[in-house]
Amino acid sequence: MAGPHPSAARFPLRPKMILIDVDGTLVDSVPDLAYCVDVMMKRLGRPPHGEAKVRDWVGNGVERLVRRALVGQLDGEPDEAEFQQAYPLFLACYQENTAKRSVLYPGVRKGLDYLREAGYALGCVTNKAARFTEPLLRDLGIADYFGLILSGDSLPRKKPDPLPLRHAAAHFGVTPEASLMIGDSISDVKAARAAGFHIFCMTYGYNHGQDIREAHPDAVLDSLAEIRNLLAPAAQTP
Repeated sequence: MAGPHPSAARFPLRPKMILIDVDGTLVDSVPDLAYCVDVMMKRLGRPPHGEAKVRDWVGNGVERLVRRALVGQLDGEPDEAEFQQAYPLFLACYQENTAKRSVLYPGVRKGLDYLREAGYALGCVTNKAARFTEPLLRDLGIADYFGLILSGDSLPRKKPDPLPLRHAAAHFGVTPEASLMIGDSISDVKAARAAGFHIFCMTYGYNHGQDIREAHPDAVLDSLAEIRNLLAPAAQTP
């Protein structure tokens, strides 16, 4: 469990709706992202980075990932002309490699099965563009778990802005206070806190090498299958 927070959850939690992040929470997408980063770098005549470096750079959308790859670090901006050359190369590769190497984390399907069988309204929220999100979820066989899928380009703003979370709560007809976000990064925590959601985080995700416990989510999980230990039976929506 995370340390105390002014809006810390009381357990067992009884949410009416649960939103779940994709990359770093449900899916380890780094193998495909790293492959495409290295293809892009090679086509630019530059050395590849490898999966270990890319793993520390993901989590804020593919545009930010490409910029980080070009400067070779988490912060900083590349030459804009170079970015304009590189970005289409990455997108073309990723369009063909969205789910060829990506896998569900252990316990994800078991956790989703429990949540669905327990009667929870489920949504998915990610900063990944819809053109990549929907094929990825479909190819990995989990798209049908969700009554709503919000991608990074579904709305005018994306996480850590609270707009996607508030939109999802309105879609399901529930209050933010009766809603739970499950993610893996400080971006998810910021969005949840700003939206008035409860927030659980996974220990294994993409948080730029920092321990997610430092962000003080309401709970920290090693596997989505552990979610049943923190939740009461699903509350009925109005």
